[in-house]
Amino acid sequence: MKKKMKYLGILAVVVAAILMFAGCSQSGSGSHSGSSDGQTNLTFAIWDKGQKDGMEAIAKAYMEKHPNVKIEVQVTDWSEYWTKLEANVNSNTLPDIFWMHTNEILEYADAGILADVSDIVDTSHFSDASLSNAKGSDGKLYGVPKDKDSIGLVYNKELFDQAGVAYPNESWTWDDIVSASQKIYDKTGKYGYMAYADEQLGYWNFVYQAGGYILSPDKTKGGFDQPATKKAMAFYTGLQKYDWCPDQNYFAENSPGDSFFSGKGAMYLEGSWNMLAECENYPEMNGKWDVAVLPKCPDPVSGDGRATVTNGLTYATAAKGKNREAAMDFLKFLGSEEGQRIQGESGAAIPAYKGLEDTWVNVFKNKGYQLDAQKFIDMLAYGVPGPNSISRPAWKTEVNAELLQIYSGAQTLDQGLAHMQTLINQASAEK
Repeated sequence: MKKKMKYLGILAVVVAAILMFAGCSQSGSGSHSGSSDGQTNLTFAIWDKGQKDGMEAIAKAYMEKHPNVKIEVQVTDWSEYWTKLEANVNSNTLPDIFWMHTNEILEYADAGILADVSDIVDTSHFSDASLSNAKGSDGKLYGVPKDKDSIGLVYNKELFDQAGVAYPNESWTWDDIVSASQKIYDKTGKYGYMAYADEQLGYWNFVYQAGGYILSPDKTKGGFDQPATKKAMAFYTGLQKYDWCPDQNYFAENSPGDSFFSGKGAMYLEGSWNMLAECENYPEMNGKWDVAVLPKCPDPVSGDGRATVTNGLTYATAAKGKNREAAMDFLKFLGSEEGQRIQGESGAAIPAYKGLEDTWVNVFKNKGYQLDAQKFIDMLAYGVPGPNSISRPAWKTEVNAELLQIYSGAQTLDQGLAHMQTLINQASAEK
């Protein structure tokens, strides 16, 4: 990941040189997208095929208002998306509009690759968390807030019924996860809560519930040396010792979602962004599963024990490009109430636009899915933005690898957390 950061910096210099010598007039993003017949062709790159219909619905609404513009939504899977985007930067052929993730936006923005969109975003309609997801290190907006999310506890109602265990509710704590999982395992032989080594869909939530943190508020140091963080990590990694929780070797070959919907496990953490796809992919499970708010820490070091890690994507365009004016106008529409409403009504994701949360919730009701999607909205009240910094790409992979060392027993918890802390601190100091 360190090589990637240096690579993007070099690319930014290369792009700047290309633009300077080419006069910025004929080169740039979407270099293939112009047209001699007066029509402007824009490419719109995303990585989630489950949201393609929603993005196309927004594009269609915009094209109806601008018949001289044609927008093509292009889907590339997650891993290939970033490889392709880097190649686009190198060849100066970025898509006209593309999604940005918080994992990457600081790198791209600080390298001068993204356009400053501060002038086209009405910040009064977006939360501070949504706006922070769209900012570069200089505080300017380099993306239009797209959506927001939260994490919920998904549970299998049939397995709970078979074990005679009451469904999860707002009063649940970590202790209830353990006791319910044990009862379900004893009665059915199925896994209880499936705790896998993930960040936003795993241990991050527990760390913040306990009053700890992954990254310090000033983003210069890790939080794995904090008592609350250690408490949460001990609990979360310790779940693997129970028979009702699969180990990480199991998760290397089986995703929690696949295990859950095949009836092998009773609970796991899932993001709001996957809800509609899962309802549609498993229609036979309708009414047999639901979602609850995350159980709270029963004895947090600080705070009230409640937290869910929230994140959000942004729409972006290149700093220079042949169709920049048209791209910026479409970006403005994407961030408007109309554009965000279409996204919500499509079920693609919870709109970042404040006040439009019901558009997403109502999709499930209108389609007849028996899922309490409102729970995801309720948790936004205590949502914690995912830890992010310019140095995160340099330590993310290594920290995750160290966590697996703890799980495997190759490192003790204290040794592993100390090493994770060092990895974050060193990477931050280098930036």
